[in-house]
Amino acid sequence: MDRPEHLVLKDPEPRIHPTAELKACKLGRYASIGERVILREVTVGDFSYFERHAEAIYTTIGKFCSIAANSRINALEHPVERLTQHKISYRPNEYFRWLGVDQAFRDRRRAKAVSIGHDVWIGHGAVIMPGVVIGNGAIVGANAVVTHHVPAYAIVAGVPARPVRQRFSAETAARIERLAWWDWPLEKLARAVPDMQALPIEAFLDRWENGAA
Repeated sequence: MDRPEHLVLKDPEPRIHPTAELKACKLGRYASIGERVILREVTVGDFSYFERHAEAIYTTIGKFCSIAANSRINALEHPVERLTQHKISYRPNEYFRWLGVDQAFRDRRRAKAVSIGHDVWIGHGAVIMPGVVIGNGAIVGANAVVTHHVPAYAIVAGVPARPVRQRFSAETAARIERLAWWDWPLEKLARAVPDMQALPIEAFLDRWENGAA
């Protein structure tokens, strides 16, 4: 690809649908937030995108993640040990003038943040529970409920989500981790796309581990 850089790269500003609601979020280059997505205190890495009607709170998301419609990341807990699990006990300000938010309970929720690696695919309607860590390259099946950490390059599905298989052999996964393609300069990514499309994974690694042309 020998075109000048300014002709190859598009505007890197994040794209946010006008119906989306974001509060205290940080969006990377080329991030895309779809229709009626709700995000609260979420960091979204470069190129990652949320499809319509998804929600997330207290979450860090890596680069190149694909978050499908109607998914829920960090489905917050309720104080089930209290007399009532209703929000009247932790957000009484919604009902009474002189009672404020229960900051200790809010901090308890924040402490159970979700962490999602790079190149993760969260399927349609999936739910990620508090405190879960999802490794690079993992896949969460549609309508899965993830209650435990998901290893890198694992495919999980079901309620609760359980391992289905690994996307790649351990050796291939380790090579991808060392390559760390998600951190490449944009110009290098643009050059690599045709090989991503055409080459088997091992052939791609063989070529690009050596820098390619």
